[in-house]
Amino acid sequence: MKLKNIQIREANRSDFDDVMKIEKEAFGQDEEAEIVSQLLKDKSAEPVMSLLAFKDTEAVGHILFTKAKIEANEPSPSIYILAPLAVKPEYQRQGIGGMLINEGFKKLKEIGAEMVFVLGHESYYPRYGFKPNAGSFGFAATYPILDKNADAWMVYPLSSKWTNKVTGRVVCADALNKPEYWIE
Repeated sequence: MKLKNIQIREANRSDFDDVMKIEKEAFGQDEEAEIVSQLLKDKSAEPVMSLLAFKDTEAVGHILFTKAKIEANEPSPSIYILAPLAVKPEYQRQGIGGMLINEGFKKLKEIGAEMVFVLGHESYYPRYGFKPNAGSFGFAATYPILDKNADAWMVYPLSSKWTNKVTGRVVCADALNKPEYWIE
C-alpha cells in the first residue's frame, strides 16, 4: 500500500532533531544517527543532499547523499554516495523510501551529478535502477567488498557521460571513511 499526501523537501538545520529521530527509529540503534550527524558536519561531504519525507506534519523518512570522488581521475566526475536511507518502522514498505530515492536522483541531476553509489540491500536498490556490483564496472569501493557481497556495492548512472570513461576507487567523505562501515 502506498501512502498518499507524502511531501518531500530538503532538510535544513532546524530539522536536525527530526532527522536524528527517524534514523534512530528506523535502525533501532544510534549508530546510523551518529554517522548522519558526523556527515552533516563533515566539510569533505559537501555539498550534501539531505531530504525529508513528511506525512502531514510528521517527518517519517530521511535520505542523505554525500559528495564523493573517484581516485586518480582528475577532475573526478560529480558523484555521490547514498547513505543512509531511513523510514520510521510504521511507515516502511509503503513506498516512501523509493519516493526519497527518486526525488534525490531528480535533485542530483539538476545540480549536474553524474553517478550515485550505495552499499546496500541487493534486492532493494536495483528496483530503483542501481546496477549491482559496481566493481565490475571499474568502480572499487572505498574499502574492499567481500566477493560474496560484491552485488551490494552498486552504482546508478545519472547521466550517460559515465559509461566507460572513468574508473577507479570511490573515495567517500571522511566521516564514512572507516572500514567497519564498508561491511555489508
